[in-house]
Amino acid sequence: MKMQFATVAISLAALTLGGCGKKVDTTSNNAAAAPMNSINAIEPAPVAESAGQMFANAAAASDTFEIESSRLAAANSQSTSVKKFAESMIKAHTDSTAKLGQAASAASPAIVPKPILTSEQQQSLDALKGKKGADFDAAYIEAQTRGHQETLDTLKAYSANGEVPSLKEFATKLIPIVTAHLNMAKGLKS
Repeated sequence: MKMQFATVAISLAALTLGGCGKKVDTTSNNAAAAPMNSINAIEPAPVAESAGQMFANAAAASDTFEIESSRLAAANSQSTSVKKFAESMIKAHTDSTAKLGQAASAASPAIVPKPILTSEQQQSLDALKGKKGADFDAAYIEAQTRGHQETLDTLKAYSANGEVPSLKEFATKLIPIVTAHLNMAKGLKS
């Protein structure tokens, strides 16, 4: 909300300053041209996303992060157990993405998950790209543990309070799977 207000304030300031010193032609009889003012110069604020859409986006971003970070493990890890875990995460989260798509499309109206990484996920992925060997393994294990814990918390919250039945069912079915992934990540050694 504060970010939207700041964006609107900056836009208004830019429009106001942009008009300084410009001569306005008030003699034109062109009825097709509506007068420009600060109200109709600003695009309407985007509509807030529903809780179902936000959940679907968070789940999609989680899957994307798990898949992309696990692909890095294939090239950058030195640990056989980390590579094996990563391989299983790619498969599991690819399956999860498909199930999420089915659950989201069953919503009324249908929801389209947007797999946009959070800034924290992107920073973690970027950090992993610069690591190899034992350094990579330690960072990957930490990222997997944190990511699966955050995902588990999100799933539990939506399972308990979600408003879209198909997404609520998806969340409920995924809780034991993500719990197992979290426990496996906690058991990894770098």
